[in-house]
Amino acid sequence: MTRFAKGIWGHFARGIGMARSPLATAMAAKGLAIDLGTATTLMHVTGKGILLREPSVVALHAQTRRLLAVGEEAKRMIGRTPHAILVIRPLEDGVIADFDTTELMLKYFIARVQRRRSLLHPAVLVGVASGVTEVEARAVKDAALRAGARHAALIEEPMAAAIGAGLPVGEARGSMIVDIGGGTTEVAVIALGAVVTSRSLRVAGDEMDQAIVAYLRREFNLLVGERTAEELKIAIGSASPLTREGRAEARGRDLVSGLPRSVVVSSAHLREAMAEPLAQIVETVKSALEEAPPELAADISRHGVHLVGGGALLRGIDRLLARETGIPVNIVPDPVIAVVAGAGRVLEEPDLFHSLLNGAGS
Repeated sequence: MTRFAKGIWGHFARGIGMARSPLATAMAAKGLAIDLGTATTLMHVTGKGILLREPSVVALHAQTRRLLAVGEEAKRMIGRTPHAILVIRPLEDGVIADFDTTELMLKYFIARVQRRRSLLHPAVLVGVASGVTEVEARAVKDAALRAGARHAALIEEPMAAAIGAGLPVGEARGSMIVDIGGGTTEVAVIALGAVVTSRSLRVAGDEMDQAIVAYLRREFNLLVGERTAEELKIAIGSASPLTREGRAEARGRDLVSGLPRSVVVSSAHLREAMAEPLAQIVETVKSALEEAPPELAADISRHGVHLVGGGALLRGIDRLLARETGIPVNIVPDPVIAVVAGAGRVLEEPDLFHSLLNGAGS
């Protein structure tokens, strides 16, 4: 386990009393697990399950910075607002890009899931990319504390995702998790309660959207926004050829005439557009496999790679990875919630994950 990973687990154990104690029980009763994603924020409340799943988007008044909308309501404003309104995505590439706006967003979301317990300040466990720096990690903790958390601790997203996917993280058997989110792709090999090797790539769903925007501009002289690109990706996008190729209308502005125009694009067009970011994800997975100890690599070859995150929903991405690595690829059920579900289990089962902590040697 890396020094940073040990620090995460160690601080969590000390910060909320993970050891078998009344404090651990009390904190678990008030615990809040957060997957603070570039594209989507999810929250799991101890004993209640996942109560929030909203886009990580905030709308503010440009001059007063007054909060106007958060989540889905704010996302619907993207590309449609007057100059007096700012629509902000406060996280980029898996890290906080706008601290104050992240704090506002978290405060709003925490209040929303704590409606009937508004006077309580929860212990918060936040998933972070394995490749974040100490400064980036501190920013996440500080934002959670300033948003109202009593205690804030971090867990690496690959470990949380593996726990949420039900993988045997505490056993000697090696497991590989690939988490393709909005801003980052996390790849990790896990065994005996620790991350043995990992890779964090700041290329994921957002870069696919940007690649589609660039492709339509280059090939069709059509300017579209990233939200339109995302909608096309969801509707007909694929990473591997499909039995029946999808087709959809892309609406935007003609770069020559400046007038509105639409073109019909296919799944094949989008595959060509996304070829570069997909190739980078494949190479990252291969790199992690090459670094895995031989015994763990054999386990992975036998049991397969486990795919989570919003990117797992891209049609054919499992087939692409399987073809390029020669290893079976399994998309876990409801892959988008794996990280927050795993972090929630950590809060709800402190004794179990105290044993994982001790096994990691932190």
